[in-house]
Amino acid sequence: MSESDSASTQSRTCVSCGIDVSGTNAAAFDCPDCGTRIRRCATCRKQSNLYECPDCGFTGP
Repeated sequence: MSESDSASTQSRTCVSCGIDVSGTNAAAFDCPDCGTRIRRCATCRKQSNLYECPDCGFTGP
């Protein structure tokens, strides 16, 4: 897998649980610290599962 394929795959997964969120009701937002795009599935959002930015380590609810 090339580096761009890896980045593309990462951008389509929930940062909390790791499931593929393409075509689902996922939230996408920029990390408050570094601006990296973060995606979270509806289940993790509803359960307020913690997430961690893969680039800077920022954590949030």
